[in-house]
Amino acid sequence: MGIPGFDTVFLDLDGTLIDSEPGIINSVVYALKKFGIEKERKELLPFIGPPLLTSFQKYTGLSETEARKAVEYYRENFGTKGVYEYRLYDGVETMLRELKEAGFRIVMATSKPEHYAGIIARDAGIELYFTYICGATMDESRLTKEDVIAYALETCGKKTGDPSVIMVGDREHDILGARTFGLASAGVLYGFGSRKELEAAGADMIFDSVEELKEFLKGEA
Repeated sequence: MGIPGFDTVFLDLDGTLIDSEPGIINSVVYALKKFGIEKERKELLPFIGPPLLTSFQKYTGLSETEARKAVEYYRENFGTKGVYEYRLYDGVETMLRELKEAGFRIVMATSKPEHYAGIIARDAGIELYFTYICGATMDESRLTKEDVIAYALETCGKKTGDPSVIMVGDREHDILGARTFGLASAGVLYGFGSRKELEAAGADMIFDSVEELKEFLKGEA
């Protein structure tokens, strides 16, 4: 089973399993054009990971009402084009297969709407490795990473502070969400976050590559 005590792995999607930059940024650009806002693509990278409603307000100065409309515009593009503009990180499919074969329960825990997460998992050919796919809701009743982790724990029949669960992600909200529920956390550096961000959030461990993460989880590191 790998590391003693861990039997369930919560995996973030964007920046952890897939490079989703093209689809997300293209859809943000599409939405902002509706408001006459133009920004450099590099300025929009912080949109990858956190809830869109928050990001549209934080990074573009839109009001909450405007941000909600921006999310609607974003989904116009993402739902038909952006959802398919991604690539699976090298080694991810192998990691998922080997973890499943080793007996781990693998759960996707993403702030992306569960509807889109399911489409991507099926399109990428990795849906079969997940026991559950847990994401946000389109109506924003489940929005933050904390909301998603709470939902994932309930779905798995796990409780706050369960030492058998580890949350893996590339951004601070993945780590902070895990800490909120007393879970172990692992940050990855091949996504969109930085070592400084992950360390500041309190990640229990940080990995440079998919291979390193896999070896740790399987107890081979």
